Amino acid sequence: MDEQPSVGSAGEAGMPLDRRAELSEFLRTRRARLKPQDVGMPDFGRHRRVPGLRREELAQLAGVSVAYYTRLEQGNGRNVSAEVLDAIARALRLTDAEHNHLTHLAKPKQHKKKQTARPQQVRGALRQLLDTMDGVPAYITGRRSDLLGWNRMAAAVFGDWSELPAQERNWARMVFLRPEYRDLYVEWEQKAIDIVCHLRMDAGCHPDDPRLSALVGELSVKSEDFRRLWATHDVKEKSHGVKLLRHPLVGDLALQYESFRLVDDAELALVTYHAEPGSPSAEALRLLASWGTDATRAGASAPQ
Repeated sequence: MDEQPSVGSAGEAGMPLDRRAELSEFLRTRRARLKPQDVGMPDFGRHRRVPGLRREELAQLAGVSVAYYTRLEQGNGRNVSAEVLDAIARALRLTDAEHNHLTHLAKPKQHKKKQTARPQQVRGALRQLLDTMDGVPAYITGRRSDLLGWNRMAAAVFGDWSELPAQERNWARMVFLRPEYRDLYVEWEQKAIDIVCHLRMDAGCHPDDPRLSALVGELSVKSEDFRRLWATHDVKEKSHGVKLLRHPLVGDLALQYESFRLVDDAELALVTYHAEPGSPSAEALRLLASWGTDATRAGASAPQ
């Protein structure tokens, strides 16, 4: 069976997210990445006309009819059961984040538009907590990768975000549209991938968010890199790891980061960074702590 990819992915022209198209493209791209030998099926080599598994092979693995799976991959997730989605997720070898994304696309919750449009806010106590985390770069992000709050050390490491208009305090806009962030992140491509994966998760949870649609549309027009990565349909949750930075004042930094979802609002995440004790990066952070936001201003004028 020869198959053509569907068109009309969300945000390509700034239009509201088309959930049916998103479901179709997500399933198609997950299926395309699996080879028959990955799932214990015979590979007929040159006789295969599509990348990855065929629809009938995936349906067989999931224990559903080809017609049923075909309807689902065409974007018709109406009345699909959780058990069928679980079986398809297992057959596609989805991660937990991908499984959650599939569920959101196929069985969307009914969100009131007023709830989606309501501005997210950071409680005063959380802002106080950020300020008390002396020596630890930390910030709070919300839906759409919006930057909602940060401390002095975060500004010293990543830039003085208070100088940006409020609508530009957004990680996706900064990473894809501001050249200084390409210089800051040693592994810029991986940072860009992470941002797009997080936006995809948001898009699955909030398909009617007009600000998210506008953001995706803007980035699709202005950034070829964003268009390329958005087309992969990859998703992931915020987690932990190591970021390698090249700061204009103190040079290379290796910082470990942790992401903490807030119990009373899971769409807000506290992200912290720290260096290995006794390492050159720890010493560099201490130096930046002594300068504070002045480090950013000095770094901006430092010779490259």
